[in-house]
Amino acid sequence: MIFLTTLPLFWIMISASRGGHWGAWMPSSISAFEGTCVSIPCRFDFPDELRPAVVHGVWYFNSPYPKNYPPVVFKSRTQVVHESFQGRSRLLGDLGLRNCTLLLSTLSPELGGKYYFRGDLGGYNQYTFSEHSVLDIINTPNIVVPPEVVAGTEVEVSCMVPDNCPELRPELSWLGHEGLGEPTVLGRLREDEGTWVQVSLLHFVPTREANGHRLGCQAAFPNTTLQFEGYASLDVKYPPVIVEMNSSVEAIEGSHVSLLCGADSNPPPLLTWMRDGMVLREAVAESLYLDLEEVTPAEDGIYACLAENAYGQDNRTVELSVMYAPWKPTVNGTVVAVEGETVSILCSTQSNPDPILTIFKEKQILATVIYESQLQLELPAVTPEDDGEYWCVAENQYGQRATAFNLSVEFAPIILLESHCAAARDTVQCLCVVKSNPEPSVAFELPSRNVTVNETEREFVYSERSGLLLTSILTLRGQAQAPPRVICTSRNLYGTQSLELPFQGAHRLMWAKIGPVGAVVAFAILIAIVCYITQTRRKKNVTESPSFSAGDNPHVLYSPEFRISGAPDKYESREVSTPDCH
Repeated sequence: MIFLTTLPLFWIMISASRGGHWGAWMPSSISAFEGTCVSIPCRFDFPDELRPAVVHGVWYFNSPYPKNYPPVVFKSRTQVVHESFQGRSRLLGDLGLRNCTLLLSTLSPELGGKYYFRGDLGGYNQYTFSEHSVLDIINTPNIVVPPEVVAGTEVEVSCMVPDNCPELRPELSWLGHEGLGEPTVLGRLREDEGTWVQVSLLHFVPTREANGHRLGCQAAFPNTTLQFEGYASLDVKYPPVIVEMNSSVEAIEGSHVSLLCGADSNPPPLLTWMRDGMVLREAVAESLYLDLEEVTPAEDGIYACLAENAYGQDNRTVELSVMYAPWKPTVNGTVVAVEGETVSILCSTQSNPDPILTIFKEKQILATVIYESQLQLELPAVTPEDDGEYWCVAENQYGQRATAFNLSVEFAPIILLESHCAAARDTVQCLCVVKSNPEPSVAFELPSRNVTVNETEREFVYSERSGLLLTSILTLRGQAQAPPRVICTSRNLYGTQSLELPFQGAHRLMWAKIGPVGAVVAFAILIAIVCYITQTRRKKNVTESPSFSAGDNPHVLYSPEFRISGAPDKYESREVSTPDCH
């Protein structure tokens, strides 16, 4: 709805009622197009008792006082006017009827200003009214746009031009309104007493694309070359729309990343970069960068851009994927198991992209997965052969990391078949090789002699462990004509195994592979034991160290017929004679 108050007209009145007082009414302001004409409506009044025979009047320009010699626009007595108004002014009203309406033609900019009327009734009955009308010479139509134009809300735009020239009537048309709507011409409307306007309306629902659109109105006067145009740019308010943003971003750890968010809105939006609800950067701008220096895997994730103004908001997200080499794998699972149990070992790591995970044992691949962060190794019914060191290796195109772990399989002792006894001259040496986890105890039993010796009696038995193997050596010195039966018994918390050690012949003395250092130590122990046994026989009674006559069958280790010694040097089979201990 248009309110015709753009060109206000209010009548100035000196006398409140007709007769008895001097008074005048005219518009306080009036406008007209350059080159056209304007009719300034005017009425005046004077006291009735004056009753003049003839009423005259004068229009002055820019001053109401004759003594200032203002330019005369029109003078009814003499028709003498200022040169600027010659041929351009005439009185339309009848002064006798107290109508002082003035017509000005062929308007030019210099005619714009204040116009005063002076009533002349003869003699001293002359009165200049201080009230006046201001003439505005224009050359563009007035386009009225509402103070706020919002996208999606219907708006009314009006084009208003003065229509105060009785000789020329303007015709209005819209320029650049295609796609906005069809105009509605309201025609000639009276603003207030004495002034008129031509009005055309344009109703439409603006879009964000209409922001900044230049809308024009043209006033043309038929049968003349007079044509006037006015323009107004639409300031359409609309909520933000994010129009520019990175797609998913991949970056190598340690590199620089720049994320861009750009939005279209009016007024400009407040742009905010956020991650996990935390504001990283914000500014009122059409675009905003978020710079990340030397990115780390911790900065991998979803980033959000929020654009907002008084008319709404928009938001979008971008995923940043930081590429990096695998972290050192971690192993979480069983590392100690009992033989026969099922072992489950989980190897996991973190990388981007996901790695190739592989579990090795002694360069043999046991399990592998591609592009997974976890690898499960299942070993059903583990055996001692599964005991040992394993490696979990993680690799992708950015690097490789590995972690070693040990699987310990616990099982009952197993006496290996290589265990045996061998005799040479008067020496018998028995070798018992046991595979076990945890380490077992080993004892040698001579049933015919009712004697049992274990590895704690180091003066008789030498033992050495290497990995899962325990090698124990028992050495007997005495008569070899009737070698005794020897039973090796090994036990741990998971079980016990015994084996009667076979003899391999009188001339084949077998030694355990105990290493060079062990052999030297064993030989030294052997010498010491022989000396010890020799002296013990002479000094101790039967309770401490049983002794027998030369013809008896001995029942204990340290009889004259069976002496105990340690291992010889260099794993060799030797005949060891009794040293002189004196």
